Amino acid sequence: MSLKKTIFGNISPKSIVHSGEGLFFAQNMMYSHNITVYDRKYQLVKTIDDTVDLGKYSQSKFKGKYQGAPVEAAFSNQGDYAWISNYQMYGSEFKNPGDDKCELSQKTDNSFLYRINTKTLEVEKAIEVGSVPKFVATSPDDGLVLVSNWCSWDLSVVDPNQNKEIKRIRLGRYPRGIVIDSASENAYVAIMGTKDIATVNLTNFSVGWLKNIGNSPRHLSLDPAGKYLYATLNGEDDVAKIDLSTGKVVKKVTTGEAPRSMAISDDGQFLYVVNYNSNTVSKVRATDMKVMETVKVNENPIGITYDAQTRQVWVACYSGSIMVFQD
Repeated sequence: MSLKKTIFGNISPKSIVHSGEGLFFAQNMMYSHNITVYDRKYQLVKTIDDTVDLGKYSQSKFKGKYQGAPVEAAFSNQGDYAWISNYQMYGSEFKNPGDDKCELSQKTDNSFLYRINTKTLEVEKAIEVGSVPKFVATSPDDGLVLVSNWCSWDLSVVDPNQNKEIKRIRLGRYPRGIVIDSASENAYVAIMGTKDIATVNLTNFSVGWLKNIGNSPRHLSLDPAGKYLYATLNGEDDVAKIDLSTGKVVKKVTTGEAPRSMAISDDGQFLYVVNYNSNTVSKVRATDMKVMETVKVNENPIGITYDAQTRQVWVACYSGSIMVFQD
C-alpha cells in the first residue's frame, strides 16, 4: 500500500465512506460541525454544515435551527442519498445529551438521522432516532435504513420511503457496527459492551445471537458470498472470522491496538483495518486471516473505506486528516 494523498482542512473525521459513485463523505462530529465531501481527485467538493431547521421536517416539537454532530454515513444502493447519524443535537430542546459512557437509566436525548441528496449535497430530511446513534446501514434493496443507538441500547428501523422510524429493537449495551446480507433478509449488529453479535430478522424483526465472539466487537463486514462475517474486536486487538453456518469463530488475528473500523475489498479477498491506538492500517488476507501488510498513518485512525474502481483505501484520522493509499 502506497500513500497517494493526505488531506487536511477544518476536519476531525470520525468516519469516511465512499458513495460507490466517486464521492467520499467525511463525518466530522461536533468538533467541526460538518460533513466534508471529496471526489476521486482528492478535491473538496463541498462542506455541508450540520445545522438544520428541524421544524422544516415536520418535527413539530422542535422549532428553529439546531446543530448536529455527524458520526457515520451509509448510502442508498444507487448512491442517490447519504444517511448520516448525529451523535447528538445542539440547541435549547436538547438538555440531556448522551456520551460514550452513558447508562440506560440516564434516559439521554434522542438524536437525528439526516438524509442528504448526493446531487445537490443538501440535507433534505431529518428523522428522529434513538440516543447517540452511531452506525448506519442501508439494506441492498433500499427498503430499510438501520441505525445503532449507543445510549438507548437499541436499533432504529427507518423506512426510507416514509422517512420515519417504524420500529425500535432493544439489543443490549452499546450497539455499534451493522451489516446487512445481500438478500436484505438479515442484519448483524455488534454489541460493543458485550462479547456478542445480534442477528436481526428483517421480516419479523426477531433477534438471535452469535455468542462469545470476542471482547467489544465494533465493526462488521460480510464476505460477498455471505458465508463469513468479520468483526473487529476493539477490546482484544483482534479481528475475528465467523462461519455463519455454525455461528462459530474459525480464526482470529491480531492487527494492532484497538482495531476500530474495517473495509472489505469488492472481491472479498482482503480486509483493511484501522488500529486506533497503534496508528496503523493492516491489510489482512481473508482466506487465512494473515496480516499481509501494516502501514503507519497519522494519529488515531478511526474510519476507513474502499473504492473498488481505483483500488484505493481512504483512512480517516481523528486527529485531523484523511490519508489515501493505493493498493
